[in-house]
Amino acid sequence: MSKFIPSSLIAYWLCAVLLIAASVVYYPKWEKPNAEATISWDVSGYYLYLPGALIYKDLKHLKWWEAIHAKYHPGPGMGQAFQHPSGNWVLKYPMGQALQFLPWFATAHLLAEPLGYPADGFSRPYQAAISWGSLLVALLGLWYFRKVLKEYFSDQIVSIVLICVVFGSNYLEYASITGAMTHNWLFTLYSLMIFSTIQFYRRPSFGWAALIGLLVGWATITRPTEIIAGIIPVFWGINSWSTMKARFSFLVNSFPKITLSAICGGALIFLQLAYWKYASGEWIVYSYQDQTFSWFPPHIEDVLWSARAGWLVYSPMMLFAVIGIFMLRKRLPEVFPTVFCFSMIALYITSAWDIWWYGGSLGQRAMVQAYPLWGFGLGAFWVWVSGRSWRKWVFVPLAGICIYLNLWWSHQAHLGGLFVGEQMTRAYMLKVLGRFDVDRDNLKLLDTREEFKGGERRNVREILAQNFEIDTTGIASAEAPISGTKSMIIKEFSPEFELPVKSGEKGWLRASCTFRSDPKEWETWRMTQFIVRFSMGGKIVKERAIRLQRHVDGNEPKAVFFDTRLPDQSFDHVLIYFWNPGSNTILLIDDLKVELFE
Repeated sequence: MSKFIPSSLIAYWLCAVLLIAASVVYYPKWEKPNAEATISWDVSGYYLYLPGALIYKDLKHLKWWEAIHAKYHPGPGMGQAFQHPSGNWVLKYPMGQALQFLPWFATAHLLAEPLGYPADGFSRPYQAAISWGSLLVALLGLWYFRKVLKEYFSDQIVSIVLICVVFGSNYLEYASITGAMTHNWLFTLYSLMIFSTIQFYRRPSFGWAALIGLLVGWATITRPTEIIAGIIPVFWGINSWSTMKARFSFLVNSFPKITLSAICGGALIFLQLAYWKYASGEWIVYSYQDQTFSWFPPHIEDVLWSARAGWLVYSPMMLFAVIGIFMLRKRLPEVFPTVFCFSMIALYITSAWDIWWYGGSLGQRAMVQAYPLWGFGLGAFWVWVSGRSWRKWVFVPLAGICIYLNLWWSHQAHLGGLFVGEQMTRAYMLKVLGRFDVDRDNLKLLDTREEFKGGERRNVREILAQNFEIDTTGIASAEAPISGTKSMIIKEFSPEFELPVKSGEKGWLRASCTFRSDPKEWETWRMTQFIVRFSMGGKIVKERAIRLQRHVDGNEPKAVFFDTRLPDQSFDHVLIYFWNPGSNTILLIDDLKVELFE
């Protein structure tokens, strides 16, 4: 049967089955509550234009948002908008994604009340429509990605690239489970843009010119940095001065078509400017406020290799794309300059953003929309691999390992629970890599990278023991103590307990306590920190801490400890204390103990 069906078509349907299964069966986000729902966090920020304009008729004051937030808890409060000096609220994100959501929103709005749901923009029909619409857009983008690759690679290579991208990279996450994020939609826009560009230069027409303009404009008002999309239609196919001159002549001779393209793109961009003028009285507004770029230097090393959100750490398959993109110069010289320049510029812009980890990103989600370009690098790499049998024996198993790791990370980001967005550390990542059992003790490595691995402790010496039964400071509470008659209650800072540790000593310090949080604090940044600090002349030499509420499921008492290696640097004070950075929960501490050991 495979003799009659192209292998790339079989690969496409295998990829489609995986995307559908992940989105519909494995983790249907439209069924999830609160901040796990489809329309939550960043997605809700992009989406607010639609209910604001079409249901509540209020895009300036957002008076309806408070009730929606109280009912659906999409998070993070009014973090999706800011109050302009004019007194009006301006939405943080541009409107391109909302325009793409519009058909799915309209369908849900028509069906919500007949199906017995409130037509409020956030009930189940809206969640499902945006999820399913995003899935269909992913399948469309993948189809045109295949069509583009088939212009330059054999059917077999195209099938391998499709499998690598979908099964082996974080595209799986952002095209299926969290497909309502912009990256999936932009992937589709870029696939269509490259396809339209190829068609335009093959058969120039006003239709293709208009479509290219619309796609560039749409990408720009989805994420403003995607204005670099204009590089693709202008420079595609240029690889020498002679082709550059020929392209310039062509553009001049095609001036009416180029003008139409610019008008179409400009019309879409004008919609964003018009919204800013309407909401704030100004034509141009920087709506991201205190979030900005660090152009010199960018965070390239972090973006590529950090445990927190490194692109090649969580999608190692794309290392083949990075290698392959340098092979394009020989393999496909006509597209190499455009693909290479665009990919490097996109990487630079992604790395320059101050919040380079991009929230709870599984790897670098901001790289996903550029995969239609990086796919050329993958294609060139697998052409090279196919040239020698030994290369197949080496790299095919490596690709299999990359696929396994990607599927494993995708599972751990959801039902598995071992991936903790925004907070991953190298020590924790290496501790849990490849495992499926959840050992809560490992969560300490999200806060401290140190772990005693020496087996049995030797020369253990207790230097602090406090059960708070005798309290002369007023910090202890007799109301519902953990044990005995009193426990220490944490409000903001606890007293600092000075430890008799001498500078120059070698070994480890273990701090332990029993705590209870009633109720559990779920926001990581609000969790109470258990801190040990070494200082010299008031200057911190070394500090380690763990967040206590990571280690409980509810309000059950829990005994915890963490180890810190004594620093080689000189110090004159060692303190241990607790800090509540803003939680309203009641947290009690008991049986505080500190030991030195080797």
